[in-house]
Amino acid sequence: MIVGVPKESYPGERRVALVPVVIPNLMKAGLEVVVETGAGEPAGYPDAAYTEKGAKILPDRTSVFGTSDIVVQVLCYGSNDITGEADLPLMRRGQALIGFLRPFGSAEVAQQIAQAGVTAFSVELMPRTTRAQSMDALSSMGTICGYKAVLLAAETSLRIFPMMTTAAGTITPARVFVIGAGVAGLQAISTARRLGAVASAYDMRPAAKEQVQSLGGRFIELPIEAQNAQDARGYGTAQDETFYARQRELLTKVVAESDVVITAAVIPGKKSPVLITADMVKGMAPGSVIVDLAAERGGNCELTRTGQTVKDHDVVIIGAINLASSVPYHASQMYARNLTAYLTYLVKDGKLQLNLQDEIIRETLVTNRGEIVNARVREFFKLPALATASQ
Repeated sequence: MIVGVPKESYPGERRVALVPVVIPNLMKAGLEVVVETGAGEPAGYPDAAYTEKGAKILPDRTSVFGTSDIVVQVLCYGSNDITGEADLPLMRRGQALIGFLRPFGSAEVAQQIAQAGVTAFSVELMPRTTRAQSMDALSSMGTICGYKAVLLAAETSLRIFPMMTTAAGTITPARVFVIGAGVAGLQAISTARRLGAVASAYDMRPAAKEQVQSLGGRFIELPIEAQNAQDARGYGTAQDETFYARQRELLTKVVAESDVVITAAVIPGKKSPVLITADMVKGMAPGSVIVDLAAERGGNCELTRTGQTVKDHDVVIIGAINLASSVPYHASQMYARNLTAYLTYLVKDGKLQLNLQDEIIRETLVTNRGEIVNARVREFFKLPALATASQ
């Protein structure tokens, strides 16, 4: 089977789906790799590095789609809502597509991909299980985002992060508060600690306390309890407005005392809950910084503007999106390793395995044979359940 890597077309996207180092492993598994010329250059991987490892360079996007049995991308049509639609005419019936699809974004886009006859797999839907850990691209990109959020905050802040004892006196360390201790939040805590800041964190999931403390962070406990705080996949669940109102009230003091607040509370497929109001921002010290990692889905801060950096009440609010793309070399490397583990799992004896008894395949498969076949996606868009036979 031939795996094709087109150049990413989303504006400003610098990652690439596969990097040269993984190609020998794919070849060992019986896969050939073709790469669009220049696809890896923005991430620091020239064409020559691919050919050295056994990949073939093709001159354009049309050749890659036309040659490949499986097309791998970082942002496929779906998550790429700006230029992704141009790929639709290049897709062909029976071809497989793997990448970030944003499956809960638009029913119409999912239907278009299905109608193209493409067998599409969404890496966002990878189960959070031990068996699937090496394939979990969402966690890999979350790690990069958490790291980069702290660097952005440090660069923007009027204060330095570490404690310093100098001839000019002692400088106290910056106070960094992380809301949402998932993969991105935990990496933010870890990075803030490495830079010498005092880090604290809050998460409505009680299980997060031990993880925060293991990284040297202080866990903020609030006298409220979330109902069913996490789903079976380990993600936080949406709560009612009464819970969020009480949560905001209790978080106000902690936010006011922080130099930097990093929010990373994301509910899959839903608008991000507002955890920081305009009044809470007003209560922060001048020169404080908020980095909102939930900006793409509306933001955890009421004043966040998606994709923009704004200043309000003398507080800088960073609503950057696609942060992983700002560290493209290692983000691509991590993503490529996740994809390689996934590809070698999916393809056996030169054939795509579509065993729906297998949780990894069942959960990640979105479209097949002209239909949206993923049960979660159908339920989300209120589509009728498919008859088992058609799956």
